[in-house]
Amino acid sequence: MTIVPIASPDLESAEISFFSALCSDDYAYLGVADGKLRSSWAHCSEIVKRSESNGFRNILCPSSYQVGQDTLSFVAGCAPITKKINLLAAVRCGEMQPIMLARTIATLDHMLGGRLTINIISSDFPGQVEDSAYRYQRSREVVEILRQAWTRDEINYQGEIYQFAGLTTDPARPYQQNGGPLLYFGGYSPAALDLCAQHCDVYLMWPESKEDLAGRMQAVHAKAEGYNRKLDYGLRVHVVVRDTEAEAREYAAELVSKLDDDKGEEIRERALDSTSLGVAHQARNRDLADMEGFIEPHLWTGVGRARSGCGAALVGSADQILSEIESYQKMGIRAFIFSGYPHLDECDYIGKLVMPHVKTCSLPHEYGRVPATPPATPLGVGERR
Repeated sequence: MTIVPIASPDLESAEISFFSALCSDDYAYLGVADGKLRSSWAHCSEIVKRSESNGFRNILCPSSYQVGQDTLSFVAGCAPITKKINLLAAVRCGEMQPIMLARTIATLDHMLGGRLTINIISSDFPGQVEDSAYRYQRSREVVEILRQAWTRDEINYQGEIYQFAGLTTDPARPYQQNGGPLLYFGGYSPAALDLCAQHCDVYLMWPESKEDLAGRMQAVHAKAEGYNRKLDYGLRVHVVVRDTEAEAREYAAELVSKLDDDKGEEIRERALDSTSLGVAHQARNRDLADMEGFIEPHLWTGVGRARSGCGAALVGSADQILSEIESYQKMGIRAFIFSGYPHLDECDYIGKLVMPHVKTCSLPHEYGRVPATPPATPLGVGERR
């Protein structure tokens, strides 16, 4: 029995994703810059290709104003170099005019043949700090406009921030049908939960104790139930997996062995979400951890000393990590986004020790969003008007 009713109760597989470090987030030693691991096109695209070859079904492409790759440009560049893996593009709502964002997403989805998924982001823009209620209202309106673009013949929208009337949706029709690309969302405030509950498909959580994750799922479901909806749930977490638990713990300790705490704080504070409620919860995890940084037998908070956002890692042997994944699946978690440092090496470790033993899926396919043949859209095989 899952913690709460979910959208995919009979799904025995899970969408296992990896992470491409687009935003200056790859290290051999946390907090120690290494030019070989810079967020260049060559390095980040290699992470995507390696993830596909290791059997990952999706990959998160994050967004931030840091040296690295622009998210949507990067996703476009990945279309011709990948064949099977989905791409989870982080979209900071409001950065692009919503109608043109809808058109951009439609273009990307056709380029990828239905392999695009969207991570909705509501944090501040570079150089700006705005009221949380305004940011979530803006995100809500963007999502509602996207939904119209993907499900109606016209966009007619009268919001507090955006107003549109009588716009044809032809330029914004994506490759995916039955609702368009899946929307993944993470947020902790009441406004965030309400937006996700009404409009999104997968609620993404950062690592916490299983008790806290269960409480988070219950809070989201309570909101979703008010809209007569059920969601699926996902976990974004780092992984350190080795043949033995001792080896994994030894590597975790080595990863932070050169970290200067002042440098770690600088890295955390430069992120656009550094003051969010979710980040505060990750900091609380570190406060509650034992002397070695563990809040559960295999959940280690050391990563969060030099990283905003997702700040903990599953650490253990292959059998232990697989047991943790199974435990999360029993809770009702159907999507996982893994990563590790350095990303290429850890992608290979997870690919070798974990992926062959996990039944995986693509959630857009499970949701019936991806047509078997090109759709009758203006960018597909539909009538040109």
